Amino acid sequence: MAAQGITANAICPGYVWTPLVEKQIPDTAKARGISEEEVKRDVLLAAQPTKKFVTVAEIAALAVFLASHSAASITGAILPIDGGWTAH
Repeated sequence: MAAQGITANAICPGYVWTPLVEKQIPDTAKARGISEEEVKRDVLLAAQPTKKFVTVAEIAALAVFLASHSAASITGAILPIDGGWTAH
């Protein structure tokens, strides 16, 4: 497939700020008896050194790049986009 210009890569995100994640925070806070801010900081983002959620736009930008001619030689790669989680 690579000889025909087809590439295959994996985008591996950390926690992405999505409506689903946003809706889970209040329930998690209630279940753990902590604030919503503590859920974000101490539960969801504990392993992400940047302490920031990955955005949908960041994931989309990486996907667009990987589909572009500029990334034609990138194939078989595992690309973390996780705020440093993997390196942590």
